[in-house]
Amino acid sequence: MSRPDLPMAVRQALLAKLSQTLAGFVSARHWLGPEHAEYAAREACEKATLALAAETPYEEIGELMQHLRQSGQLTAGMILRALLSGNVVLFEEALAELSGMPLDRVTSYIHDKNISGFRALFGKAGLPGAAYPAFREAIAALRDGILVGEHGGVSRLKRRMVERVLAVCEAERSEAMASLLSLLRRFAVEAAREEARMFCDDLVANDEHARFVPQISDARMVA
Repeated sequence: MSRPDLPMAVRQALLAKLSQTLAGFVSARHWLGPEHAEYAAREACEKATLALAAETPYEEIGELMQHLRQSGQLTAGMILRALLSGNVVLFEEALAELSGMPLDRVTSYIHDKNISGFRALFGKAGLPGAAYPAFREAIAALRDGILVGEHGGVSRLKRRMVERVLAVCEAERSEAMASLLSLLRRFAVEAAREEARMFCDDLVANDEHARFVPQISDARMVA
C-alpha cells in the first residue's frame, strides 16, 4: 500500500481482501456473528474506499469505478454515500460506468435543472427505484449550496445533507423504502458522530495553541 506506483484499483482490491479477512477472523473467534461481522467489514470497506477515492487522481477514477463494478462493490449504498459526502466526481463516474453513457452526457443530466433527464439516467444505471427520492433530494441540496462552509473533504458524510435527505424520504415513507430509511438513519448517526469528533479535535488543537502562545511570550520576556 505504500508503493506510489500501485494503481488505485489494486489498492482497493487489497482493502476489500483485508476487510474480508478481518470479518472471517472476528467470526471465527466468535466475537461477532458471521452476518454482523460481514456487515461491519463491508461498511468499513466502503468508508475506506471513499477515502481512497478522494485521493485518487482524476484520470484513475474511471478505472477504479470499473473495478468496483466488476467486483460487485459499486452498489447503490456506496454511490449514495459518495453523493452525501459531496464526492460529485465519483458519483458522476459511477453513473457513467453503470449506464454505459459518456461522462459528459452523464454530467449534463445530473446538473440539468430538468430532473427528468436524471430520472432516465438513474433507471439506465440500474439503480433501485426506491432509492431515487434520496438521490433526487441530494442533488437538489447540492444545487442549493448546502456544502458551502462544510469541512472534512469528500470522504466524510455531511450531516446537514444527510438529515435533509432523510427528512424528505421519511415524508415519502413506503414499504419499499424501508431499507433506504434504515441506511439513511445509520448515515445520520455516523455523520453526527464524525462532526462531533471533528469539533472535539478542533477544541483540542485550539487549546494546545493557546497554551503554546504564552510559552513563546514568556520565552521572549526572559530573553
